[in-house]
Amino acid sequence: MSTGLHFINVHLPHREDSRLYELKAEGGKWVSIRRQDRFLDAGDSGGSRLIAPQQAGSDLKRLADADCIDLRGGIMLPGLVDCHMHLDKAFSLVQVPNRSGTLQEAIHNYSQTVQSFSKEQLTERMLTAARMALSYGTTTIRSHLDFPVHLGREVAFRTIEAALEVREKLKGSMVIQYALMVPLRGNHEVADEAVEEALRMGIDVLGGAPHLADDPEREIGRVFRLAERFGVPVDLHADESDDPEKRTVLSIAEHTICCGYQGRVTADHLCSLSAMTEKDAQHVMGKMKEAGLNAVTLPAVNLYLQGREDRGLVRRGTTRIRELLAEGIPLAAASDNIQDPFHPFGRGDLIQIAQITSYAAHMGSERDLVQLLRMITDIPAGITGCEGYGIEEGYACNFVVTDAADATQLLSGTKMSRWVYACGGWQSALHASQAYA
Repeated sequence: MSTGLHFINVHLPHREDSRLYELKAEGGKWVSIRRQDRFLDAGDSGGSRLIAPQQAGSDLKRLADADCIDLRGGIMLPGLVDCHMHLDKAFSLVQVPNRSGTLQEAIHNYSQTVQSFSKEQLTERMLTAARMALSYGTTTIRSHLDFPVHLGREVAFRTIEAALEVREKLKGSMVIQYALMVPLRGNHEVADEAVEEALRMGIDVLGGAPHLADDPEREIGRVFRLAERFGVPVDLHADESDDPEKRTVLSIAEHTICCGYQGRVTADHLCSLSAMTEKDAQHVMGKMKEAGLNAVTLPAVNLYLQGREDRGLVRRGTTRIRELLAEGIPLAAASDNIQDPFHPFGRGDLIQIAQITSYAAHMGSERDLVQLLRMITDIPAGITGCEGYGIEEGYACNFVVTDAADATQLLSGTKMSRWVYACGGWQSALHASQAYA
């Protein structure tokens, strides 16, 4: 088995650089990243065992044993980062239908069924979803977790225990963060005590959906007080609504400034931003930028759920993607829900999410495609606090390689094969034949 990694003829499109690269790694870290002045062949590799990923197929041992891997002009990206998932809800659609397809029915039906799920069921579903995402190239996930304390401690904590068990099982393959959905219902004193216990158990981030509360301002303040006390980041569902008057993100921005939490707060969805007038939207985005908020768009789920009451020209439901990017607000794209009452489709594939984002936001230029790749790599890595992230000398080797020659080919899905390397080893291989099976 080779003791290091050596790649030739590699494209790194997220760098906005069309040139080829030669890369070397030792001890799980990149030690050399050099531009090539020409296409290298077998005689240039300096190794007796040269292989292309296409030749290895699903035999990861052949890749591990190779002296040199020739990407033949294929793409390498740093490990993809999915900064907004709901692993605990994944694959629950059979048990929790949603006949109207609305967000309101999804919330109601899931809340009525969640207590019937055993810890074993939750664990199995979460493992399946995380491993599927890994096969598509995701090496870091931030998953939001339901925490229905009003249904009893046992119901609430079985999700936490399942989530922590999944993280432990996958710690040699990927990194998983958990954002706890701070409960809106029931006794707040009891709920806050349970939240504190969950944080001590290993929860990383405080989340929630304060725009759904009777008193959003009070709920936002409550989340920030808890976050300050424990020194954890905040990641909130915000204004997932077609109503232009839903503007809880303004309160989130104000609390962020007051608490000195700039750069540590993320607002997700922001659908109502697209329903506002241009003037109002510019005001909101200005406040977001002033507060140093991060943002996440969930295009697949919002395209599916929003605009249900519209007639004629139906709104797309996503946030103002291009405008947020133009303001310089860090904006990631993420998966959200996978085959559950909120979204009957999905597979945890961030390349697919980038493609859907391109459709929703009319992003198709060469520069747009680079931006889309950054929205599933560098930007969410910053949001989730990934240290030493990227394909840079001295950084850890976590990456996905594909046989796509450029971003257009990658996002079109015509080149589906991917090979994933994380945590010191080859993790999975997804091939075109599997993808369409």
